Amino acid sequence: MTTRENNKNIAVDAQQIIDFIRQTFNEPSDFIGLHEPRFFGNEKEYLLECIDTTYVSSVGKFVNQAEAFVSELTGRLSIAVANGTVGLHIALHALGVKHGDLVITQPLSFAATSNAILHAGASPIFIDVDDQNFGLDPDKLRAFISEQCVIKGDHCFYKSTNQRISACMPAHLLGFSCRIDEIVEICNGAKIPVVEDAAESMGTSYKNQAVGTFGEYGVFSLNGNKIVTSGGGGFVVCRSEEDAKKIKHLTTVAKVPHAWKFFHDQVGYNYRMPNINAALALAQMENLERYIVAKKKLAKKYKLFFKDYNNVKFWSPSANCQSNYWMNTVEFRSKDERDNFLSISNGQKVMTRPLWELINTLPAFQHCKTISDEHARRLQECIVNIPSSVIDYE
Repeated sequence: MTTRENNKNIAVDAQQIIDFIRQTFNEPSDFIGLHEPRFFGNEKEYLLECIDTTYVSSVGKFVNQAEAFVSELTGRLSIAVANGTVGLHIALHALGVKHGDLVITQPLSFAATSNAILHAGASPIFIDVDDQNFGLDPDKLRAFISEQCVIKGDHCFYKSTNQRISACMPAHLLGFSCRIDEIVEICNGAKIPVVEDAAESMGTSYKNQAVGTFGEYGVFSLNGNKIVTSGGGGFVVCRSEEDAKKIKHLTTVAKVPHAWKFFHDQVGYNYRMPNINAALALAQMENLERYIVAKKKLAKKYKLFFKDYNNVKFWSPSANCQSNYWMNTVEFRSKDERDNFLSISNGQKVMTRPLWELINTLPAFQHCKTISDEHARRLQECIVNIPSSVIDYE
């Protein structure tokens, strides 16, 4: 087949996919977004109550109720924060990650994962992803620790530089789960605490356990494009009351509670979620299960549609992953075919997107050590996210 014939076939396939998306979303000609929020619950009622009571800042009942909801959802204690990035940073800070340390993470993720590591004063060290779920590859993690690290006392060190590896931060991407139980087991044996970046995976479980609850800390995001949104916001979940009190204290500028005095016992951060955002978060989370049911139906429609496409693979979660189906994902055979589809679909006002540029290739991280990234590079070149908004209403 010539290049011209191949490009013609790609264009035909792309048009068929676009037509199916438009039919599925019942939108014949106007713009179709990638993942738009839906507001058909108590959002207006709760927001109006914030305004009427004047409780719009970081104190108010909706903060407490939203935290209680996430605690019930995950089985862990929960602290509301301003966004997922600051949640990751404060979790690393609480673990004692220091300037000059290393934190293991993956090259394929949103930049916030590694930005938080830099915010904590450490440097990321990149290990490849599992090509079945986009998350950190436990097999490559195990090989790295056994071959290139040494345990001294209660800490793990990278032999090459003698730097302490003070944490591991795997990411659950696109609603999928990594093999988090294996990652935690490996890290526990190496004296490395785990912070789960579950920003995109609220409502996802692995082996019937909520993601974000396997490591020392887990972090969720409620950014505008997530499965539930508070405009900007997130949650840190942790195991113990002591850890929860530490996180809450650090995120409220380390102010010692008092009726009128302002005394801060350490350097703290203004990372708390305002009550007005928590009101929106609570109303959205009340419909989380409804969203997941609808999104699962959409994923099933896509899977059925793509089953006859030999040159496009639709990604489904593994048997062990109970996904929130946040972002529907397809894989093309090559970067050229991916780019061709991205150009055609976006040109026809159907929003699609590639994965992020690999973090280890970005200017701020090119000095950081990459152990492996073969799978990450291939996936980054071939993956496309397609429209995934909730469209089924019950």
